[in-house]
Amino acid sequence: MTIREATAQDISGLADLHARAFAHAWDRAAMQSLLKGHGVFAFIAGEGEVDGFIMVRVAADETEILSIAVSPDARRRGLGSRLLTHAAQRAAGLGAVRMFLEVAAKNLPARNLYEKHGFRQVGARKAYYEDGGDALVLASALPLAMGNSKETL
Repeated sequence: MTIREATAQDISGLADLHARAFAHAWDRAAMQSLLKGHGVFAFIAGEGEVDGFIMVRVAADETEILSIAVSPDARRRGLGSRLLTHAAQRAAGLGAVRMFLEVAAKNLPARNLYEKHGFRQVGARKAYYEDGGDALVLASALPLAMGNSKETL
């Protein structure tokens, strides 16, 4: 599956997938605003339809995963791992030495993916999500520990 950098023409596809992946999704306007932000880039995967994406912001020597999503019918094929690896490589190329993210404490598949790439918990945010769920703050040094992993999201 092809992975390429997202452009303004991909905003609808990003918003559509975000809506399928998250209960409280970002709309087109939010996606467009984020993608225009300083230090923000995104990669998408798919042939025509967006099967997965990752959106990241780099600031100084740190980077944050703003969102990552894989379509339910494209999961368990290593796509989340490949998107994460692409984003981490780009961020490192831009000078980032550490990557952060928040993940729902109850999202075990995502937590397993991040752990296999060297992420470790560095904090927690109680009732972070609109449904009252907690978030774990994870971080990893760049380059990632298993950038070529076949583990899936």
